[in-house]
Amino acid sequence: MHRLTILLPGLIGLALTGCVATPLPQALTSSGTAQPGLAAIETDATGRCLGRAITPAVIETVTAQELDSPAVVGPDGAVLQPARYRSVIRQNIVRDRQEVLFETLCPPAFTPELVATLQRALATRGFYRGAITGVLDTATGRAVQDFQRDIGPDSPLLSIGAARVLGIVSLSAEQLAGMN
Repeated sequence: MHRLTILLPGLIGLALTGCVATPLPQALTSSGTAQPGLAAIETDATGRCLGRAITPAVIETVTAQELDSPAVVGPDGAVLQPARYRSVIRQNIVRDRQEVLFETLCPPAFTPELVATLQRALATRGFYRGAITGVLDTATGRAVQDFQRDIGPDSPLLSIGAARVLGIVSLSAEQLAGMN
C-alpha cells in the first residue's frame, strides 16, 4: 500500500484507568522520515483512503472475599473462632485489543473549509467547544474521537461513516436507497 500523511491532533486512545490522552505514534512519510504528530493514511488498490485505529483492551479488576478458614463453633453454638477470609484480586479481559481499518477522507479533502464545517457540525452536537478556525487541531481531534466513540472507530481521524452522519460528505447510493 502507498502511504500518505496528514496533520492530526495528538490523541488516540484511552488509558484503562480513565480518560487519559496518549500521543499518536510518529508516522513515516513516503521518504521514510518520521514526522511527529502525523498519522498515516493508507491508500488501497482502489484509491480509497484508510485509517487505522487501535482500540485498547478493556480490563476489569474484581476483588472477591474467599473463605480461608471456616468459623469454629462450640457445642453450645457459640463462635469460638470467627471465619477468616482473604481478598483475591482477579483481572478479567472484557474486550480484547483490536486494530480497526476504516475508510477516511483522503488528505486533499481536509481543506480549511471542510475542517471549519466539521468544527461547526461537532459544535452543534455539543462535542466541540473551540473557535471555528478551519485548523485540524488537538481540540478538533478530541471532538471527532468523542463523537465517533459510540459509532466507531475510537480515533481522532474522521471516518467516512462519521462524516456522513455529520452531514459533511455526501451519502453513498446504498445509504440513499435505504432511506426510501
